[in-house]
Amino acid sequence: MVTKGIAPLRRTLPLILEDGENRLSGLFREMLVEMAERLRLLDERIREYDLRVARVFGQDERCQRLAQVEGVGPLIATALVAAVGNAHEFKSGRELSAWLGLVPRQHSSGGKTVLLGISKRGDRYLRTLLIHGARSAVRTVESRKDPRSVSISRLKGRQGPNVAAVALANRNARVMWALLRRGEVYRPATGNI
Repeated sequence: MVTKGIAPLRRTLPLILEDGENRLSGLFREMLVEMAERLRLLDERIREYDLRVARVFGQDERCQRLAQVEGVGPLIATALVAAVGNAHEFKSGRELSAWLGLVPRQHSSGGKTVLLGISKRGDRYLRTLLIHGARSAVRTVESRKDPRSVSISRLKGRQGPNVAAVALANRNARVMWALLRRGEVYRPATGNI
């Protein structure tokens, strides 16, 4: 019996293959050996890609500036720079955020503004990376007492962790637009999201 997940499988698979008394058929054992080899090759390729990302990240000062934003690491920074360059094709941070699908859809009528969920249009891969990065930042705010962390904690308490993560991802996209467009260094603000 193997617990769900890739890590338990990596630990248990060699033990299963070494155990000659576990009553596995010869065909099944051959298939498991082949699958274990495929898994090893995939792990090797992932390590190579991680090294490539790290190399690009180390050589591009724009990526290093972007990685100063909380919830942004080498993968997000290199992906955003690869997708938008210096962000000169976007007039504002909101435009970049809308392109990524991080802004709420509007259904407004009669002078009443109704904001719905995020539009989910645009670059799905980058949006996913930004939200996952923001989710990790949201998870760590409870231990900090600076005004931004308190603001994120309040939003998380009112709206839930997913809404807080999307709001932070939206804010991060706008901040990264400004960093790319103006060539500035990130200075953490002290206010709200």
